[in-house]
Amino acid sequence: MSKENIVVFGTSETAQIANYYFDTYSNYEVVAFSDNTANITQNLFISKPVSAFENVITLYPNATYKMFVSLSYQQRNELLDTKYLVAKSNGYSLISCVSSHYFLLSQYPFGDYCSISENNTTQPFVKIGNYIALRNWYHFGHHSTIKDHNYISSQMVVSGHCIIHSYMSVNATPTHQVSAANNTLLKNGKAKSKNTETSKDYIPPASMLLDKSSNEITL
Repeated sequence: MSKENIVVFGTSETAQIANYYFDTYSNYEVVAFSDNTANITQNLFISKPVSAFENVITLYPNATYKMFVSLSYQQRNELLDTKYLVAKSNGYSLISCVSSHYFLLSQYPFGDYCSISENNTTQPFVKIGNYIALRNWYHFGHHSTIKDHNYISSQMVVSGHCIIHSYMSVNATPTHQVSAANNTLLKNGKAKSKNTETSKDYIPPASMLLDKSSNEITL
C-alpha cells in the first residue's frame, strides 16, 4: 500500500519523534518539515527539506498533502494552537499520530488531530477531544473527559469521572471527580483532590536538602 504524503510543522525534538512514529506505525510518509522563518537555521531537518510556514500552501498544496503540527509543552502550545487553526483554515487535513501500542478500551474514538504515544491505557467511557498530545505510560480512568487542546505528559494517572483541560506534567495525579480547569498546570508529582482554578499553576514542594550525609540516614 502506498503511503500518503504529509508535512510536519516544527523542527524540534517533538517533530523528530513524530517522524519516527509515522515511519514506524502509520501509512503516512513525512516528506517535508515547516517552521516559522525565524526558527529555520538550515534547509534540511533529519535529511528532509524545511520551508517557511507561509510557503507551505504553495509548495505542498492541500489537495496532495496532509499536515501534522508537532505539539510541545512550551508556551502552553499557544503558538502551535495558532498554526493548527491556520492550517485548518487553509483546508489541510490534520492527521493523528498514534502508536500501535496504545490501549484504547473506550468505545468513543479520539478526536481530530491527536498525538498518542505507546504503553497508554484509556478505560471505558473516556472521551478524548481534538488536538491533544498524550505521552507514554499514562492511565485515564473510566468516564473521564479530556478537553480540546491539551498536553498530557508521561507517567500520568487520571482517576475516574475527571475533566481535564490543562497542561499536566510528569506524575501529576488528579483524583476521583476532579475538574482541571482551562489553562492550568499540574506539575511533577502533584496530586489534586479538588478542582483547579483557571490559568493557575499547581506545583509540589521542592526536594529538601538534609543536613546529614546519606550514610547517617536510616530508612
